[in-house]
Amino acid sequence: MPEVGRPMPGESDAACGDEVPTGVLPEERRLRDHDEKEEEKKVNGDSRGAVLEQAGEVEFVHPEGGWGWVVMLAAMWCNGSVFGIQNAFGILFLSLLREFGSEEDDDLRFKTAWVGSLSMGMIFFCSPIVSVFTDILGCRITAVGGAAVGLVGLLASSFVTSLGPLYFTYGIVFACGCSFAYQPSLVILGHYFKKRLGLVNGIVTAGSSAFTITLPFALSHLLEKVGLHNTMRVLCILMFVLMLAGLTYKPLMPVKSSNTSTGRRFPPLSKIFNLNIWKSLGYRIWAFGIPAALYGYFVPYVHLMKHVEERFGPDASKEVLLMCIGITSGVGRLIFGRAADYVNGVNKVYLQVTSFFVIGIMSMMIPVCHIFGGLIAVCLLMGLFDGCFISIMAPIAFELVGADDVSQAIGFLLGLMSVPMTVGPPIAGFLRDRLGSYDEAFYLAGIPPIFGGALLCLIPWVEARRKRRDNEEDLSRDMDVTEKMIEREKMADNEKAHEAAQGRTGESTL
Repeated sequence: MPEVGRPMPGESDAACGDEVPTGVLPEERRLRDHDEKEEEKKVNGDSRGAVLEQAGEVEFVHPEGGWGWVVMLAAMWCNGSVFGIQNAFGILFLSLLREFGSEEDDDLRFKTAWVGSLSMGMIFFCSPIVSVFTDILGCRITAVGGAAVGLVGLLASSFVTSLGPLYFTYGIVFACGCSFAYQPSLVILGHYFKKRLGLVNGIVTAGSSAFTITLPFALSHLLEKVGLHNTMRVLCILMFVLMLAGLTYKPLMPVKSSNTSTGRRFPPLSKIFNLNIWKSLGYRIWAFGIPAALYGYFVPYVHLMKHVEERFGPDASKEVLLMCIGITSGVGRLIFGRAADYVNGVNKVYLQVTSFFVIGIMSMMIPVCHIFGGLIAVCLLMGLFDGCFISIMAPIAFELVGADDVSQAIGFLLGLMSVPMTVGPPIAGFLRDRLGSYDEAFYLAGIPPIFGGALLCLIPWVEARRKRRDNEEDLSRDMDVTEKMIEREKMADNEKAHEAAQGRTGESTL
């Protein structure tokens, strides 16, 4: 039986005329249908990526939409549920002080702050390990498994009766689960978007802003009505929905086979721990500059509520401050996420530099504000540039190391961020216990962001020098190839001339 779509044997194209044999699609109609489908994909987006082969290389084409919008909403819920709870820890902090603390304990705030800071630090500390699991098991399995572990940790925290077990259940188990659920939500977006990646990252990271706006009021109401333990059980609902959201992470990018001739399932160790990213000087500066800027970053989220209570009284509307940070942080993520799409290459780093300078200055302004309206203005600015810093993390990682290594690049960075995120709030609590005021703690918290931002200014210069050197090497290599080709042509011409001369000599002899 002849193959569908090809002419019958013995038939010529000229003989076909206007008639089309059954099962044969004319080339013009095929091209027209293909163009219409491509136009439709450009307008509405496609749920599947395309793999094109050009000059023997496989190129992945991002769908820029389709099922990617569902994945974006799921990732948005992930960011909201994970970091919304972390950002609202200041409300839980006050409840923990009342529930487990004693005013006779001189280190009460220092000990209690470790619960929240350990939780935030573990989310980032686990990131390099999460990168390995994401590369081996995929985004979907890693995210769903992490959400399940986080659910167990949060549920277990609702049954403890002292601070000690909370360090393990909330600070380690719950945080590790959140880490495994969070990082795949960043990686999976690169499967569906490229041109819109900055905008999509801004929308996704705005999820935590939405939760930061609403959770403080919800937690205050729940803590007042049902108490600390039942409030944690209500929060378990967020983690259960996060498990369902992880099921939407359908990978699209082609995966290179890691099986060897021995039939091993897992890739070799050199593939699991990708050290190539550390060969980039720009990435090394970024990976150490960001953590250097974050020693004071989490201090306001933990201690600002208690500072307001001490300065303005227990009846002050302290939840409004977290709401202000959440609102402007969401706006900043959308604005700067979109703006990052129009900033070329590693120059996106300058947006992070600006954000760190403003965050550092605003942290130092907190003790200066003796009226509540001044604190609101400080929190609005701090939230706006906090959104800028967060929304362009992934786009900068893509620029520095490329799409193939971005998972572990983000993982290593978040792992390094765990140290300052963990250490900062307990140090601030220790200073408050010893000095009797939060003023010195907030002054010191503003110094690291300014220093780290100044360090990041080196990245565009380093990357420009690297590209210039690479271009020079490519040009030199091309010139060498050209010279070799010219030499070969000259040799070939000389051989031909020599053969022709020998031929003429032979003819004259005859």
